[in-house]
Amino acid sequence: MAVVAVQHVRRMRGGAQGHLMRCSDGNFYVVKFRNNPQHLRVLANELLATRLSEAAGLPVAAAQVVEVGDWLVEHTPELNIQLAGSTIRCQPGLQFGSRYAVSPLEGQVFDYLPIGMLERVRNLESFAGMLAIDKWMGNANGRQAAFWRKMRERRYTVTFIDQGYCFNAGEWTFPDYPLRGVYARNEVYATVQGWEQFEPWLARVEGMQEQVMWQAAEEVPPEWYGGEWDELEKLICELLRRRARVRELIVAFRNSPRRPFPEWRDAA
Repeated sequence: MAVVAVQHVRRMRGGAQGHLMRCSDGNFYVVKFRNNPQHLRVLANELLATRLSEAAGLPVAAAQVVEVGDWLVEHTPELNIQLAGSTIRCQPGLQFGSRYAVSPLEGQVFDYLPIGMLERVRNLESFAGMLAIDKWMGNANGRQAAFWRKMRERRYTVTFIDQGYCFNAGEWTFPDYPLRGVYARNEVYATVQGWEQFEPWLARVEGMQEQVMWQAAEEVPPEWYGGEWDELEKLICELLRRRARVRELIVAFRNSPRRPFPEWRDAA
């Protein structure tokens, strides 16, 4: 069931031109609209990739279908898309919402932390698990993360955000390149010494049940992929096949000129 957007807060950075909105459940969501500049399918990608990442136990931002009504769009001039020098009104209806990592009233969110502060991230090891997910899903973008803490907390928590370019954005293809879908800085992978650092997430991907994947696909509103169920069906079938390739894709990243795992001690 969708939640209802009740208040526009501000425009967010990023190619999809999302908007931070307060919704009827009391939470704040970064809302991406169907007529975003990237592609309609990025909404489907966001929800599907989030559901599968949750099934693998990764700390991704909670996803929700958000209904944005005509009245709110009509009475909120800021709800627009900037495209090729033109201003286009955001399309009302069912949109994708990514819950803000922590309420702006309760804490702080950063999209970057200096290297010296990474030791204060309580779940830094989950970057290895998210790498397995991104390789499986063919994320064509760099891995995006939000570092957050509540007021008066010293330590941060990482939450992974922005899954719109999984499955190669609107293409729903898998052109695998070693440096795609990875975080920009090697420091988050510094503790990886072998396959054990990818667990339990890698095993959950490799053994993910078909039923879980089909249920995730059924959650996606048909208007987010043009009602082309046969195309979504092909995507799920390809993901089922790719479960067996995740280690191979991680090894390709490991052997890339970037050399992300300097402490690796296990045989390839």
